[in-house]
Amino acid sequence: MRIRLAIEKDIEGIAHVHMESWRSTYQGIISESVLSNLTMEGRIKKWAQIFERGHSDSVIYVLEDEDGTINGFFHGGKSRQPELGYDAELYTIYLLEEVQGLGYGRQLFDTFVDALKQWDYSSFMVWVLEDNPSLHFYKKLGGQVIASKEIKIGEDRLTEVALGWGKDEEA
Repeated sequence: MRIRLAIEKDIEGIAHVHMESWRSTYQGIISESVLSNLTMEGRIKKWAQIFERGHSDSVIYVLEDEDGTINGFFHGGKSRQPELGYDAELYTIYLLEEVQGLGYGRQLFDTFVDALKQWDYSSFMVWVLEDNPSLHFYKKLGGQVIASKEIKIGEDRLTEVALGWGKDEEA
């Protein structure tokens, strides 16, 4: 597996990982009606819009196997909520279920941290559903809960927590 900067031709692979990760990660957390209505077309459209807007203040990396198949990705950059006191944010990080638990999430996370250092960001945060099993992953990497909010996905009201890493902390 290798990690590299994403390019526009990766949109379909990113969309696939995004959709499949939602279905496996959020099963039992988000209603089945929401998960079953996820489509490749919808995910492709979302990611095409992100690439069209450009990402001068954000970065997207993919995790691909030797055949060039995308198995994971992250998207992060400038904080969308600077009022929380963090200058950068990990917007999304997803891995296909079959490659989870093999250290690739940590490699993607470390790549994100390295990218932030190149941009002179000194702190970052991530929003995670409170019931997401990955919350433990972020806490294990040193994330501290800094905020929470209620969100609505479909008809579900869920709690999302923000975890942060400061400039004097090690990721």
